[in-house]
Amino acid sequence: MIKKMYGVGVFYEDAVDEVIDASYPDAAKESGLEIVSRPSISIEEIEEGKAFVYTAVVAVKPEVTLGEYKGVEVQKTKSEVTEEDIETGLEVALVIGGGNIFRGLSASAEGMDRSSADYMGMLATVLNALAVQDALEKTGHPTRVLSAIAMQEVCEPYVRRRAMRHLEKGRVIICAAGTGNPYFTTDTAAALRGMELKCDAIIKATKVDGVYDKDPMKHDDAVMFKHLSYEETLRRHLKVMDSTAITLAQENQVPIIVCNMFNGSIKKVVTGENPGTTVEGD
Repeated sequence: MIKKMYGVGVFYEDAVDEVIDASYPDAAKESGLEIVSRPSISIEEIEEGKAFVYTAVVAVKPEVTLGEYKGVEVQKTKSEVTEEDIETGLEVALVIGGGNIFRGLSASAEGMDRSSADYMGMLATVLNALAVQDALEKTGHPTRVLSAIAMQEVCEPYVRRRAMRHLEKGRVIICAAGTGNPYFTTDTAAALRGMELKCDAIIKATKVDGVYDKDPMKHDDAVMFKHLSYEETLRRHLKVMDSTAITLAQENQVPIIVCNMFNGSIKKVVTGENPGTTVEGD
């Protein structure tokens, strides 16, 4: 269980509790703590639990992340994800949607061929991914966009081992174009990438604080759940993620954490405090 980690690098297990006030590597060194850079950690050490490497996938709704694609909402992504989370030493992968530009399901419902509509939606996610990459790199964080649909002039193709190598080097990776296949949602893409990249959790950041029994935007008496099982989420048809994504997370026992994107909740989640809703096994 990862407790608290601050600064750049990975801390040994016996030092984790003492690193809370060490915001930077130099401060940790002054406290006599040993900091191990990622390249010097052996596979054996990681497997034995002697060193911590924490990975998280953040699946964000495109309309929350980019708004009208004018850069205003991108700044919120920058402050929430970059400054509050990346500097804690986490390995972060973002899965970006494209609904603020084009929604495949909506177009399909109006008579457009479903496959064509979904491919257009995937291309929209690449536009969003490039915008988020620009915002992150302006804050000094190296970022790579990896697309499930090859377009080598603007981004790298998604290759699992390459993505993991980017994470090991401390880069933020942005997974675009969903799974690269029609009929699969961004939720499913987030769950799939979470499994492939061996993530400890899938964090879904939304406009609300967690999962409610009914829409909190429409009902003042909506009650938020602190904990749900996969089965209960599916049985009650709660709109956490689509059923394919939840089932994939269930089969691989990866928790889904739903939290608010705009009030520092992501930082609290990755440092051990969960103000939102956790969906996991009983």
